[in-house]
Amino acid sequence: MSNNVNVESLAKAAGMSVYTGATVLKKKMISTSDISRPGLELTGYFDYYPAERIQLLGMTEISYARKMTAEDRVNVMEKLCADPTTPCFVISRYLPVPEELERAAKKNEIPILRSKLSTTRVLSKMTDFLESQLAERKSMHGVLVDIYGLGVLITGDSGVGKSETAWI
Repeated sequence: MSNNVNVESLAKAAGMSVYTGATVLKKKMISTSDISRPGLELTGYFDYYPAERIQLLGMTEISYARKMTAEDRVNVMEKLCADPTTPCFVISRYLPVPEELERAAKKNEIPILRSKLSTTRVLSKMTDFLESQLAERKSMHGVLVDIYGLGVLITGDSGVGKSETAWI
C-alpha cells in the first residue's frame, strides 16, 4: 500500500497560502514526491503529461503564459486541469495566477497554492516534506547494537533472544 499525503498538509508544511480550492484541500491526495514544471505543456506538448504530480509554475512558466494568445492560454490551461488526479498547482514568488488557469482549476476542483519563496526554494521545501511523508515505512522486531561505532541491527521474531544476544 502506498503512502499518501493531502494537499492541506503540504500547504501548511511549506508555508503556502491557498489561492483557490480551500474546500478540497483535505480530499486532494499526493502520492509522489516528484514535482512537475509544465514548461513543455505550455507550448502544447502533452504526449507525456504527468498529471499525478504537483504542477509548479515559476517565473519562466508565468512569463511564457503571459506572451501566449488568450485562446492558446485557455486551451493549454484546460488541458493542464483536465485530469482529476492533479493534486494542485503551486505558484512561486506570489506571481499573478493566469485567469485561465484559475477558471479551469476551479471548474475541475484543483487547488492553487501560492508561495512567497523562489521556485527553487519552494521546490526544495515541497520535495523534503513529501519525501519524508511518502517514504516507505516498515515495522520489525530488532535491537540495535553499537560495535566500535558501527550500528548493527539484529532482527528476528518476537521472543527469539535478540536482546540477550546483544547483551552478551
